[in-house]
Amino acid sequence: MRLIPILGLLAMAGCVSTVESGQTSRPAPAQAAQKAPSTPTRNKIQQFQSVVSTVEPVAERECRARTSGANCDFRIVVDDRKGQPANAYQTVDKSGRPILAFTLALIADVRNRDELAFVMGHEAAHHIEGHIPRQQQNAAAGAILLGGLAALTGADSTVIDQAVDIGAGVGARSYSKNFELEADALGTVITKRAGYDPVKGAAFFTQIPDPGNRFLGTHPPNSQRIETVRRVNAGL
Repeated sequence: MRLIPILGLLAMAGCVSTVESGQTSRPAPAQAAQKAPSTPTRNKIQQFQSVVSTVEPVAERECRARTSGANCDFRIVVDDRKGQPANAYQTVDKSGRPILAFTLALIADVRNRDELAFVMGHEAAHHIEGHIPRQQQNAAAGAILLGGLAALTGADSTVIDQAVDIGAGVGARSYSKNFELEADALGTVITKRAGYDPVKGAAFFTQIPDPGNRFLGTHPPNSQRIETVRRVNAGL
């Protein structure tokens, strides 16, 4: 994966190719062609740069105000891997610097600056709220618990290893819906303070599949997320 700094985006505007998307989770009708990921236009790339310039300093300011000793030097990049669907995610590099990554398809698909600002604020909020280390702690706790229970039953090493893997997966998912709602709430604050409309931005959820309220699902229902944004925004 190459992560392209935003300063190089304009040079890419005329040379990004459109590729086929990966397989869907459910078979598509035989007569329906798969939709290729969108390609950002020059205007969309300029929009991305503009939103980065206004949201990043607000996110860094909120990070410094809400954390102690955390690395608040966000680096916002583009994930240019071919065929990637519209997506954004937060991670950290080896030094602990927070990375906010956006696929080309997401940059192309957002309908306005408010949607892009909200997604950016949401991903920054994941870092500020410490969701990666908290998820790792939950996974470790789940692995220890289920692995320990398997060991107490006298299971062999293969079964114990499987129990550890399952426990880690369950632990990692156990609070993921709450993490998303926390990021939506803080993302609303960041979006508003950066000068955008978070309620209009949260309309981005209407473009993505609704996960419903599945047991151990990783994301809450879209309606719950939009309601969270409306509630937090009303109090700002």
